[in-house]
Amino acid sequence: MSITQSTDTAGTKQDLVRRRDRNGTMAATSVLYAVLIALAIVYIFPFLVQVATSFKSETEAAQSPVSLVPQVWTTAAYRGLFAHSDFPVWFKNSAIVTVCVTLGRVFFDSLAGYALARLHFRGRGVIYAGLIAVMSVPGVVLLIPKFLVLNQVGIYDSYTGMIVPLLTDAAGVFIMKNFFESVPISVEEQARIDGAGTFRVFWSIVLPMSRPALMTIIILSFQGSWNELSHFIVSTQSPALTTLTKGVASLASGQLGGPTQYPLKLAAAALMTVPVAVMFFIFQRRIMNTTEGAVKG
Repeated sequence: MSITQSTDTAGTKQDLVRRRDRNGTMAATSVLYAVLIALAIVYIFPFLVQVATSFKSETEAAQSPVSLVPQVWTTAAYRGLFAHSDFPVWFKNSAIVTVCVTLGRVFFDSLAGYALARLHFRGRGVIYAGLIAVMSVPGVVLLIPKFLVLNQVGIYDSYTGMIVPLLTDAAGVFIMKNFFESVPISVEEQARIDGAGTFRVFWSIVLPMSRPALMTIIILSFQGSWNELSHFIVSTQSPALTTLTKGVASLASGQLGGPTQYPLKLAAAALMTVPVAVMFFIFQRRIMNTTEGAVKG
């Protein structure tokens, strides 16, 4: 009888311990989710205010700047943006530059990454060290030298000057190099045995296997070139070459004159975020998904 009672007592204690651990885990999880929800609200609230204000009138935007539900919904800001500003020109310039830069970075970053990962040549270590060093240099430090170079070679204030300096980036080369190093060499050796050259191996064998890294480069390049501002400030001065970032910045500084024009400015900012948001949501699951492109044994 005593043995049975002791067994029941031990079982009860174990149940209490399990229940206590379960309650503690649930409490910790609840606190964690509460903190994450609070941070998400803080992060997304300005964007919600931006979208809501873009559908307000001038008067309501001044009286209730942070309200999330307009009293009277109106698209006057969007209509004024296209009718009384150069927004379509800005959008066109940003689209041209972004497409060219994204395609260029995918190609050139892949080539450079493959060369650093697979080709053995003199000075490879020095080049890689320089690549890492470039990544640590703040972009603002290079603005004046960049302006001087663009002006000296005669491509200042042109599409060429806007696009060419952005065709490669150190971070993209770094990402592609690390991914190529994860690809088994045996795959390339088999292709070389079949008579394929270096570029053929890169283009037909290795590059298709690097889809996860390529998707990452595409998204980062698209976002980076679409949101670029400092480079376009020092590379152009013509209104016909103004991009969205420069145009929206000029709106924020009061280029159009008149009142505060919060709905107009925030409408421009809201439209500017749409392409990047769409691009990210479409390809977010492919960002460095290491399960794709893996070599099956």
